[in-house]
Amino acid sequence: MIVVDANVLAYLFIPGDLTDAAEALLRKEPEWAAPIGWREVFRNVVAVCLKQKALTLQAALRAVEYAEEVLKGQEYNVPAEQVLKLAERSGCQASDCEYVVLAQDLDVPLVTTDEQIVKEFPKVAKHLKTFARSSKR
Repeated sequence: MIVVDANVLAYLFIPGDLTDAAEALLRKEPEWAAPIGWREVFRNVVAVCLKQKALTLQAALRAVEYAEEVLKGQEYNVPAEQVLKLAERSGCQASDCEYVVLAQDLDVPLVTTDEQIVKEFPKVAKHLKTFARSSKR
């Protein structure tokens, strides 16, 4: 199992420069988890793609449906106190720290595309590019 952030999910379902890495990650590590708040962030990413005409409404709805299927049964609440302590210490957004707390609580890696999270939490957070390369071995 791994924790993934909404951006990794977005690359899985919305074509981009890291889509191949996200697809390889899912093949290698098929059990993905995320904090409950992933849906709002993911929907915002999809909405931006809609506004930019990068996705049709039908494709956007399909992406949301597929993302929900990937995370079905693997969505977790995280303790606010832990999230806020990490946010205070790191300067990262609380929504980003939710993924870190979940990965720590589950004792699994967090895979992200957020450079700041990787920098602030190198023991738990791995960049999608790095993790995809290392998991091929």
